[in-house]
Amino acid sequence: MKRIGLLSDTHGSLPEKATDFFASCDEIWHAGDIGNLETAKTLSGIKPLRAVYGNIDGGDVRSFYPEYQLFDCESVKVLILHIGGYPGRYSSRAVNLIKTHRPALFISGHSHILKVIYDNKNQLLHMNPGAAGKQGFHQVITLLRFSIEGKDIKELEILELKRH
Repeated sequence: MKRIGLLSDTHGSLPEKATDFFASCDEIWHAGDIGNLETAKTLSGIKPLRAVYGNIDGGDVRSFYPEYQLFDCESVKVLILHIGGYPGRYSSRAVNLIKTHRPALFISGHSHILKVIYDNKNQLLHMNPGAAGKQGFHQVITLLRFSIEGKDIKELEILELKRH
């Protein structure tokens, strides 16, 4: 079993409570718009980090992290792409990657809106952790934590914090 911490759209800042929230995790996954390498370094100091770059990320971040990640966690094929949309409204890039790779879990960021939706058409779970940073229109900072055991994705927890 793996415990995963998931966040997106930090835009160069992390909430103080992220360290405690992710302490019980085995890995942290970041769905893009990291903001800077210092934020990635802070996260990787908590737990091993898997990340993708987002549309606001500069060359420094893009030189360390790819546009998308495709990997297996336990028995779940995972696809992470920053601008992905959501079921019924995927970006064209996401549609192509989903059709080609058939992930069981598709993670995206960008919208700053927390969504966890099962996509019956593509037989996958879609997660968007919302926004963990201070930049953007969102009023609530959100981070996710969940477990993957075999093919099961379970024990989803949400940390909601007021934006200061």
